[in-house]
Amino acid sequence: MNRGDALSWRELRGLVLWLALVLVVAIIGGLVTRTSVADWYPQLVRPEFAPPNAVFGPVWTALYVMMAYAAWRIWRAHGFRRAPWTLGLFMVQLALNLLWSFLFFGFQQIGLALFEIVVLWFAILATLVLFWRLDRLAGALLLPYLAWVGFAAFLNHAFWVLN
Repeated sequence: MNRGDALSWRELRGLVLWLALVLVVAIIGGLVTRTSVADWYPQLVRPEFAPPNAVFGPVWTALYVMMAYAAWRIWRAHGFRRAPWTLGLFMVQLALNLLWSFLFFGFQQIGLALFEIVVLWFAILATLVLFWRLDRLAGALLLPYLAWVGFAAFLNHAFWVLN
């Protein structure tokens, strides 16, 4: 496909599917989070640097859209056959992303969530490196996600220490 060409139906359908996959994970994570944010989370001692709750929704929405677009770029250029490990690792980090919501908010296991978010951060880093090797823009699109999860890990640690 030339840069000036319109997307084919296959490419457009693929973009919609990648967005749907990532946004389903976001929605499930949001549903798990919702009850705890209303009941359990407000009872925790918050670190001074914790952002207001209203920040998380917009930030995560932007990150999820960038993640989906990055994965789509890899899929569009290489497909599952030529980049199975790269797209497979993307799926692993996406599952780890969802697991963190269950551990921290669903099961209220702050320490276990801290361990898991460190694993998630390394999975994102590895995914970013693999994406970067195939498509620099796709890799760059994961940089804000890596930074935010790094901040989230620091925040998770502070919650663990304070509570």
